[in-house]
Amino acid sequence: MSAHEAKRQRTQSVDYELLYHPQIPGRAEFIRLLFKASGVEFTDPANEDPPNESGLNGYALVQAACSPRSLGDEEGNPPAFAPPALRHRQAGKDGKSLVIHQTPTIMSYLGGRLGLAGESEIESVWINQIALTALDMNNECHDTHHPVAVSKYYEEQKQAALEKSKDFRETRMPKFFSYFERVLKHNKDSGNGKYLVGSKLSYADTTLWQLLDGLKFAFPEEMKARSPEFPLLFETFYPSLEEEAWLKTYLKSAERLPYSMGVFRHYPELDRQ
Repeated sequence: MSAHEAKRQRTQSVDYELLYHPQIPGRAEFIRLLFKASGVEFTDPANEDPPNESGLNGYALVQAACSPRSLGDEEGNPPAFAPPALRHRQAGKDGKSLVIHQTPTIMSYLGGRLGLAGESEIESVWINQIALTALDMNNECHDTHHPVAVSKYYEEQKQAALEKSKDFRETRMPKFFSYFERVLKHNKDSGNGKYLVGSKLSYADTTLWQLLDGLKFAFPEEMKARSPEFPLLFETFYPSLEEEAWLKTYLKSAERLPYSMGVFRHYPELDRQ
C-alpha cells in the first residue's frame, strides 16, 4: 500500500477531524490536548494535508468549513464562524457528519466522550466553569498584543499594547492565578490530590496547563517572578502534569507545534522589565 493510500485509509477510519490554521498551536491546542490525553485518534488536515473525498486537501478543508460566505454545508450543519471547528463523522443528522465550532463548545462536547469530564454531573459543571475561566485568561493574553484591533499589526498598536500588558501582568495575572491556586487547594483539602476537580485528569487540567505553558513563553520574566506566589499552581500542578506519560510523549513529538505568532507571542518589551 502506498503512503498516499495509507493516509486516505486512516482519514476515512478516524471519527474526528480538527479544523484549524496550519503551523500554530493557537486555540486548537486546547482541543488537541484532549485527544492526546485520552489516546483517541483525530486528523488535523491543515497540518497533515490528508486527501478528502470532496477533492479538497489540507487547509482548503478548514477554509471551506469556516468560509465567511458559507450558508451551511451539504450535511445540514449551519455555518461555522471561525476555526477551530470539529467534524465528528456520522454524529450528525441521519448519520451525516456533525460540525461544531467555538473552543469551549468543542471541549464540552468532547469531554464526556473522551472520559475527561469528571465522574458526576456536578464534577462536569465544575470542570466546565474552570476551563471557561482559563479560556477567559487566554483571551486576555491575546489582547495584550492586539488591544486596539485584531485587524491591525502589533506594530500599529505598540503603545496600547504596553499599557494593556502592564495591567495584564500586574492586575489580571494575580487575580486569575489566585483563583486557580484556591481551586487546587480546595481539591487537595478534599483528599483528591493534584488535579483541579476530583481525582482524575479532566479537560480543566489540560486547558489550564496549556494556558500556563503559553504564558511561560509569552511572559517568561513575569511568570518567573510570579511563580513563588502560587506554589500549588507552579510547583505541583504544572510540573506534575508535564510528567504524565501522555504529555511527555506529545511534547517530544513533531505534532506539538511551536509557539510563534498565534495567541501566545513573546515580545520582550511587553514582559516584566
